[in-house]
Parts: sequence; C-alpha cells; structure tokens
Amino acid sequence: MTSTDFAPLTIVVPLREEPAGVFRVGNSRVLLELVLQAFKAGATPEAIVQSYDTLKLADVYAVVSQYLTTPEPFEKYLRIRDEAAIEARKTIEQLQGPQINLRSVLLARANAKEEAGAQVSK
Repeated sequence: MTSTDFAPLTIVVPLREEPAGVFRVGNSRVLLELVLQAFKAGATPEAIVQSYDTLKLADVYAVVSQYLTTPEPFEKYLRIRDEAAIEARKTIEQLQGPQINLRSVLLARANAKEEAGAQVSK
C-alpha cells in the first residue's frame, strides 16, 4: 500500500454578487438560493444542473460542498433573501390593492369583452 501526501486543497466557491446583495452561481444568472433550495429539497447536483442548463456541475458541487462545511453564512443569506421577498410581496400587494373575488372580476371582464366583440360583429 502506498501513501500519497496530498497538499491541502482549496476550493474556490464560484459565487458572484450581482446586483449588490444577490449571489449567483458561477458565470450563470442562477440565484444561489435556487440551488440551495433545490439541494435542501433533495435534488442532487446533477439534477440541479439538468434543471438549470447554464450551471456547471463543478460549480454546483463547490457550492454544495461549502454549504455542507459551513452552513451558517448560507442560512443567514437565505433568511435575508426570504425577508426581502416578503417585503417585495407586501409592496406589490399594497400597490395592487385588494384581490378579493379576483376570479369573478376577471370572468366578468372576459364576459364583457366577449359581449362587446359580439355586438361589433353584428
């Protein structure tokens, strides 16, 4: 049996911040949170790469490896992104106004449009 002396390996985590506060994996536009959510839901790195064809398998493995080694900064980032998403949703909902009976409102609009089209063709 031979023993080999491996030099300490350093793996660079392929993340870039674009725009500020938003991390993307490798040279893709795929958000870090999408990769981590997929992994946490049970997807393998290979399955994640199949879902996002601009990702490189080595990049996904590097991200997952670092996440498994030190999950705290990743979990903190995910909490921040979740909070930002909640705030964005609140802002959108405030701008849209109440969405009560949205289905009936949309059906009424569609029916009115259909009736107007039928009267024009007469």
